[in-house]
Amino acid sequence: MKEKIIVSEKGQVTLPAAMRRSLGLAKSAVLTAEQVDGKIVLTPAIVLETDLYSDEEIAEWDRADALEADERRKLLSRLQRRRG
Repeated sequence: MKEKIIVSEKGQVTLPAAMRRSLGLAKSAVLTAEQVDGKIVLTPAIVLETDLYSDEEIAEWDRADALEADERRKLLSRLQRRRG
């Protein structure tokens, strides 16, 4: 699909509706723009929400996830039997 698109005074472009539908681009979709061999290539992007955690929070999770010696021994034993 090839379409003519006009660049506005603010440098904005509007992708034709048929093109957006065929690519599954919903309202507020995020694209990456890349210049390749004199062309502008737009690619749908994935946006992942991230959270930042402090060293103290991570250390607390590590302590909470720690296995007791007996739990660790039982788990290792079960894993070895499955491989065996």
